Amino acid sequence: MNPADLFSQQEDLVLLSPGDVLFREGERGDAMFVLLEGTMDIMVGDKVVENSRRGAIIGELALIDQSPRGATAVARGPVRLARVDQRRFHFLIQQNPFFATHVMKELADRLRQMNRLYAEH
Repeated sequence: MNPADLFSQQEDLVLLSPGDVLFREGERGDAMFVLLEGTMDIMVGDKVVENSRRGAIIGELALIDQSPRGATAVARGPVRLARVDQRRFHFLIQQNPFFATHVMKELADRLRQMNRLYAEH
């Protein structure tokens, strides 16, 4: 199951146009997002470190450790996202083992990607 399927019926969506910034590196965050449609560039500094697609979880670290955003998220085209606040995030983690596992998998994948990028330089 794709995480986007969990939010397919959500009505209060975040809609972005090409080039719109969802959040910027260094900002405080109070929500994460699930990408329902479109593609987002995740950038650290001026380098694109990830191209997020349908089902991607974006900005979850702000809910896990309340740290400032570690990256900037920019829409590559028209984008639809579901916003997930702290309360809903904790509910999903507790009630849906798939969602909890998916969040951990996303974090592990990103760590591996960052390790590869670091090793290249």
